[in-house]
Amino acid sequence: MFKRLNETLEAYKKRDPAARSKLEVLLLYQGVHADIDHRIAHWLYNHKFMFLARLVSQWSRLCTGIEIHPGAKIGRRFVIDHGMGIVIGETAEVGDDVLLYQGVTLGGTGKDVGKRHPTIGNNVLIGSGAKILGPFKVGDNSRIASNAVVLQEIPPDSTAVGAPARVVRVAGEKVNYAGNVDQISVPDPVKIELTALREQLEILEKRLSASGIIKEEEE
Repeated sequence: MFKRLNETLEAYKKRDPAARSKLEVLLLYQGVHADIDHRIAHWLYNHKFMFLARLVSQWSRLCTGIEIHPGAKIGRRFVIDHGMGIVIGETAEVGDDVLLYQGVTLGGTGKDVGKRHPTIGNNVLIGSGAKILGPFKVGDNSRIASNAVVLQEIPPDSTAVGAPARVVRVAGEKVNYAGNVDQISVPDPVKIELTALREQLEILEKRLSASGIIKEEEE
């Protein structure tokens, strides 16, 4: 237990330039407190002390602003930077060396049963405000941009942006959307609506022009 805690404190020092010492991180960083509380709650959950597990997790939420369900599985060297507003669901799984910023949700869509929440691979960075919703995997070494809404699987070594999220880079190379990763790109509904609206305006303008209304107004 102390070895894992020391690993976590080291990870915070490496990831956060503002962290001056392990003692400061241990005493003052709410992400560390939430992680320690979750280890206790998860042990209680696995030993069927469900009420006590939820009691610990809810107390931690009150104190830290970070809500991690006792059933969630969290890997080693888990770093939460700032942390307020983070929510991690019951069947979520988080790998090793993962970095989360404030406002991240690892949640469900409300349509699934059993495994309802995402699986996050190793060495994944998830930006502030990102929402990852559903029982799919975000591959190792991937980056999820701030405020992205991820609804489908993200392959390893990828960068995903937008709402809904689309992969823009794989292994450092820009993605060709007509290429081999089309299965994970989701059309932007706002763009579709704006395009349809523009087409309707053009049709209306042509009709008004043909009827002479626009010409009469110009005269």
